[in-house]
Amino acid sequence: MNGQSTPSLSTDLIAAFVQLAALGSLRAAAESLFISEQGLRSRLLALEERLGVELYRKQRGLRRRTPLTEHGQRLLPHARSFLARADELSELFREDSAPQEINVVASQYLIAYVLIGAIQRFHAAYPQIHVRLSARTERELEAALLGSFEYSLGVAAPYESSPDLEYRHLFSMDWSLITPARHPLASRKSVRLRELIRYPLVIYERGSTGRQHVVEAFQQSGLVPHVELEATNTDLIVRMVEAGLGVAVVPLHASGAVTRGRSVKIVSLGRQVRPIHSGVLLRRGEPPNRVTQQLLEFLGSELVGGS
Repeated sequence: MNGQSTPSLSTDLIAAFVQLAALGSLRAAAESLFISEQGLRSRLLALEERLGVELYRKQRGLRRRTPLTEHGQRLLPHARSFLARADELSELFREDSAPQEINVVASQYLIAYVLIGAIQRFHAAYPQIHVRLSARTERELEAALLGSFEYSLGVAAPYESSPDLEYRHLFSMDWSLITPARHPLASRKSVRLRELIRYPLVIYERGSTGRQHVVEAFQQSGLVPHVELEATNTDLIVRMVEAGLGVAVVPLHASGAVTRGRSVKIVSLGRQVRPIHSGVLLRRGEPPNRVTQQLLEFLGSELVGGS
């Protein structure tokens, strides 16, 4: 193919298209790129002209899941890959010793009980790479990854897997009952869900993966739990149980960090509640750059299997 037959494509044009796909509207995409809507339209029209196809729907009408045409959806994974490769090219001649940063968005549970220790060990192995952690709920996390290139990856137990994100499994966790130290069930080695409905239950907030798993388990057994309190994260739930406000069903990481130093008792539930799977989320079709790949490989070696 000679140079005349190859369209001239810039990262500005491709980024405009990718942001429109991620955010779903011209206004949101323009704001994310700090340009006007007209400036965004101009970039998109220029890209369509150079490729010779229509990439997004111009007319107003019924709200669709995506504004992209069939050609646009076909282009999207290649466009994300184009930007990722451009990012790699910009770093190609950067000194290896120069400080580099990776922005990671993760659930509060995984930051508190899993990632802090893992990132500490990563820093020891790669002192020139700085990792910035931001806490989000599972739904907020997916929106952050799709709405901004600021974040390189997410670590979570996905509430619902978005088709625009790739999930790479790291580890699974089983669920246990935690009770106050002097609770009637505290001395038991195991307990059935039907035995819990007589006690006040502390549960995760609505819209979380944790709540979904617990409620589903009770429903499948034909049971209605006595929900007393709701909490946004596991640390609050453990504190509430410790204070005698109820019992709770929580996932416990193998490190024991969740209940360490707390005056609570752990009772086995076996496999009555579906295990919770946690892993890495990446934008589909966007290959991770070299630095991100180093972190992915490190997390894989550290965390696979629930260690």
